[in-house]
Amino acid sequence: MTGSIPTPALDFTHDPGQRSWVASAGPDSDFPLQNLAFGVVAGPDGEPYGVVRIGDMVLHLGGLATSGLLTGEAQAAAEAAADGTLNTLFALGSGPRTALRKALHALLVDGAPHQRAVAALLTSLHDVDVLLPAHIGDYTDFYVGIHHARNIGALFRPDNPLLPNYKWVPIGYHGRSSSVRVSGASVTRPYGQLMAPDAPAPVLAPTHRLDFELELGVWIGPGNRLGTPVGIDDTESHVAGYCLLNDWSARDVQAWEYQPLGPFLAKSFGTTVSPWVITPEALAPFRIPFDRPDDDPAPLPYLDSPRHRAGGGLDIELEVQLSTARMRADGDAPALISHSSSRHMYWTVAQLVTHHTSNGCNLRPGDLLGSGTLSGPDAGSEGSLLELSRGGTVPITLPNGEMRMFLEDGDEITLKARAQRPGAATIGFGECVGVVEPAINYP
Repeated sequence: MTGSIPTPALDFTHDPGQRSWVASAGPDSDFPLQNLAFGVVAGPDGEPYGVVRIGDMVLHLGGLATSGLLTGEAQAAAEAAADGTLNTLFALGSGPRTALRKALHALLVDGAPHQRAVAALLTSLHDVDVLLPAHIGDYTDFYVGIHHARNIGALFRPDNPLLPNYKWVPIGYHGRSSSVRVSGASVTRPYGQLMAPDAPAPVLAPTHRLDFELELGVWIGPGNRLGTPVGIDDTESHVAGYCLLNDWSARDVQAWEYQPLGPFLAKSFGTTVSPWVITPEALAPFRIPFDRPDDDPAPLPYLDSPRHRAGGGLDIELEVQLSTARMRADGDAPALISHSSSRHMYWTVAQLVTHHTSNGCNLRPGDLLGSGTLSGPDAGSEGSLLELSRGGTVPITLPNGEMRMFLEDGDEITLKARAQRPGAATIGFGECVGVVEPAINYP
């Protein structure tokens, strides 16, 4: 396929000097006028509907579609997002989505007309439940954090931490879409086969090494036909947006079962995503060049292009907070345990989409991709407890004196992300939160 779809361009919707008349959408909000993230919520009647988040409010897209305030592609996009899933909106692609973004900006900017009509369509976040934004047909998790790969590899292969294929191929595995949950849902400690080093046989027991993984999620927009790969310069037309993703992991289960086919029950018990779809348009000011160290191999031609090198990367700050049950009972603030960046992605989102479809595999609207753990190169930037605790040998100490090597029951993990730079409005992702519940009694 030819590269006919441009990278999202900067326009008036990115102007950092513009403010919304919605009071909570100020410059300190994760969701200012320049963000306009999509999501799905349910009101008191339990019926789901599509919304756009602005500050601490959500705008009912179904109501906007019947208001007479939209026309053309913007109207079509609002209608597509009106029901209880964003799959139809995702399928429309970037044109209608961008048209709706521009129309929303015109309605929500300070001094806009029709404020009373639009205000009637706004609801406080406190009065709704946030839901998964789309039906996820398939979920694929990648391994693009090279520092994470090195850290993990060094635990098992100190002299050769990276496997020979890492710098040539974006490595991934097919995950379990049925266990993806939205932020706020709890995660039950899973059972699995555990094999102690000196034991004659494995046992079935709750994991002792429950972990989190700091990742970006990618929502797929329009799909591709089976047998038709997506070219590197056409990937922008297939990405609907981004979220935060925590791919919970049972490290002791994984160590025993992954040989030789890779992750299975150690991963499939739970994945948590943030509820808001941050669009490619909102992140346009934070695109950065994609490059490699001079002594690394250049990507194969299907994973490379001049345009991709010019702006294939993303600059998003990421962090992990941990709150124990005792900390919450005592009123203590969560502890910041990791701070990293999407700059540490060895493979870009475009390369993931291209490689995923290079064998003809068909992606569909609402499919979800995980970046893999995005650790940084420095102490305190590790994106998992397995790394922070050096393989479970050196516990981390929290501000209240508690120590952790892996997650305990009652621990709550919160992922956060913000894209910011001088001359641009800060774009936040909200939170991706999950608390660990005790293992159930096995039947």
